[in-house]
Formats: sequence, structure tokens, C-alpha cells
Amino acid sequence: MKEMYPKNGRVILHVDMNSFYASVEMAYDPTLKGKPLAIAGNVEERRGIIVTCSYEARKFGVKTTMPLWEAKKLCPQLIVKSPNFDRYRSASMGMFEILRQFTEQVEPVSIDEGYVDISECHEFGSPIEIAKSIQKRIMATLDLPCSIGIAPNKFLAKMASDMKKPMGITILRKRDVPIVLWPLNTNEMHGIGKKTAEKLTTIGINTIGELARGNEIQLKALLGINGTRIKERANGIDNRLVDPESVTDFKSIGNSTTLPKDATNQQELFRVLESLAETVSVRLKRKNVLASTIGITIRFKDRKTITRSKKLANPINHKDDITMVAKQLLLKNWNGDAVRLLGITGYDLVEHDLAYKQLDLFSYEKDAKKEPLLKTLSTLREKYGENIIENAGTHKGDPDHNVGTETSFNKDFLRSFMNSNKEE
Repeated sequence: MKEMYPKNGRVILHVDMNSFYASVEMAYDPTLKGKPLAIAGNVEERRGIIVTCSYEARKFGVKTTMPLWEAKKLCPQLIVKSPNFDRYRSASMGMFEILRQFTEQVEPVSIDEGYVDISECHEFGSPIEIAKSIQKRIMATLDLPCSIGIAPNKFLAKMASDMKKPMGITILRKRDVPIVLWPLNTNEMHGIGKKTAEKLTTIGINTIGELARGNEIQLKALLGINGTRIKERANGIDNRLVDPESVTDFKSIGNSTTLPKDATNQQELFRVLESLAETVSVRLKRKNVLASTIGITIRFKDRKTITRSKKLANPINHKDDITMVAKQLLLKNWNGDAVRLLGITGYDLVEHDLAYKQLDLFSYEKDAKKEPLLKTLSTLREKYGENIIENAGTHKGDPDHNVGTETSFNKDFLRSFMNSNKEE
């Protein structure tokens, strides 16, 4: 299969769940399938806004961000449900776990989409075969549709996944860019919002092709560094790597393992969770972050896979704390059948310095005793800088001890790039 992959380049997939919230509701309640369905906030109020809707609803003109009253006017038979974020998060965890069955090179970019670098996945077949396999597994396991773009970089993969929905698979090569992308208007390009497209028209740029041939000095004067970036994208150039630990709005650090043999012994499963918790704890500490949600993945002998999570009152990154939550989740959700794979993932990560602890009746007394020490540390940091004293374990045996700065840099860069995709 190696001949199906480029010798020097990359093969990137962009997996995009179709009408995610609505699709999850349909998977949960099959009687909703084939009906116009919308998820909206403030369902009981006319001022509610459509969060997402099914493709059946879209046929009537219902759109995301549309006021609920307007949507019901267009489609009187519209079924409207309130968001169930726990349900969506659980489905998302299951989706990303399926992606990680092929490679650890998975970068979540939101709850319902992510990039996968399959450049070294020859044993699973050709890129198109892998995409088909992912699509089938997500549908068979979670009953959820997705579209997948296959390309040599992240930008082209994202553009490709948008071309066929629902349940599409699209290949977009760099040589296809002049034919496929250049005739499109700039507002159809990922990374360009309505306001940016309007600015481009002031210098005579209306299509992606015109942007690709645009004057770089003029673009930089109009849009700053983003002008250079979007011109590169218009030419199919994007050197960003798939980063499994990228700091994004949807953040997670996890680890899973396939057991040497299917196990039904509770203590054996506990030992596996303890080992996984230690690995996750080390990775969280290296990134100088804590997890606000802990999730586990259980795959049974028959390959049925479930994911369950628990939102925590206080963010954690210590092995014992992670182990305790993971064991609770296992005991609550394991039916006694033989287990083939276990996984633990920390979600909703917060940087250590930004983490807060919610005091309760049980922790108040202990925290109160620490207050004089915390005040002293605060005074020292104010006088000598934030890094004058750090928690034990931040540098422990870790050559990459500067990860706190790295995390902040990654977050600042991502925030800047994400903002470039939004309307000013």
C-alpha cells in the first residue's frame, strides 16, 4: 500500500460530523430520523436561536443562527429540542476514540470535527479505504454520519470535507486547486469571513483565484499578516502539522490500551486504569494543565465501544484523583462482559495558573489552613514574577519543563488564527 502514499508529503483527513447535535438526537431517538429537527436555545421563547438543524429542516430554508420564530414560520412541522451537551460530549468522545484506532495523530478542533494524519497508516489500506472505514465505523458504532476530506494538508482537507454532505468523501490534491477552488468566491474559502471578503472586494479580489494571484504587499497592507496567510491558502499551501496536543477550545489529553487478553477480573481492570491514569497525569503535568472532565472508553470483546464522562467540581491532574474517577465510571458503566480495551481522557483542560478550586464543606477547612502560605506565594509572585515559585512536579524529570510558556504560545497563536476565521 505504500505506493498509494506520497514519499515526502503528508496525507491528512478532515473528519466533520454532519449536523452533529441533530444527528446525535436522532441516534438517541430513532423516531426523529427523516424528520425536520432543530436544536435551539430557549425553546419555549420566540427569541430562541437555532443552534443546528437536520438536513430535512434545511430543505425548508431553516438555518443555523436563525430565530426560532422564523424557522417555525418556514417549517411549521419543525421539531425543536433543547441542547443536551452531556449527550453530545459522549458522542464526541466516541468519535475521537474511533479516529485514534487508526493513529494517535489526531487533532480535535471542535466537539464535532478533527484532523487525522494517516501518512504512516499503510497497514490499514489506501487513504480512500481508511476514510471509508472511519465513516462506516462511526455510523455502525455511534449511528452518526460524517463527511471526510482527504488532502496533502489541513486547509485542503477542510475544504474537501465541506464539498459533499452528508456522508461524503472528497479527495482534493494541490493540482486540483486551480480547477476546483479558484473559481469559487472568497467567502466560500475556509478562513475568510464575510467582513474579510468585503474588504477584499475593495482591491478587486472576488474569487479565490484572484486572491491566489493577488499582490502580497497590498494584501498585507489591507489585512496584516493574515493577508499573507490567506494568499498561501488560496494557492493550496499550508505547512501546519496535525498536533494531537494542540491547545484549542476543545482540549483533551488521553491514553488507551488494548489488553493482552480479554479481561473480566475487576482488579485486573483497575490495574490497567491505574497505569493509564499515571500516563495521563504525566502528560497533563507536562502541559501544565488540569482536567475538568474525566472520561473513560470501554471496548468489549464483541467490539462494542462505549464512552462515559464525569464533570468535576475541581480540575485535577494527579494520578490518584484520575484513577478514582476512572474507577467510579467503570463500576457504574461496566456490565461484567469481557473487556478488550480501556482508555482514560481528560477534557476541558485549564492552565494551572488559571485553575480555581471551588471550596465545599469538606475542603474548606483544609484550604483555610493553606491560606497564609498562598498569600505569601502571591506576594512573592507579585514582587519577583509569576515563575519565581512553581508547584513540585512541574519540572520533575521533564526536559521540556518550559511547557507552560509553550502552552500559552500555542493558545495565543491558535486564538489569533481562529479569530481570522470569524467576522470582525
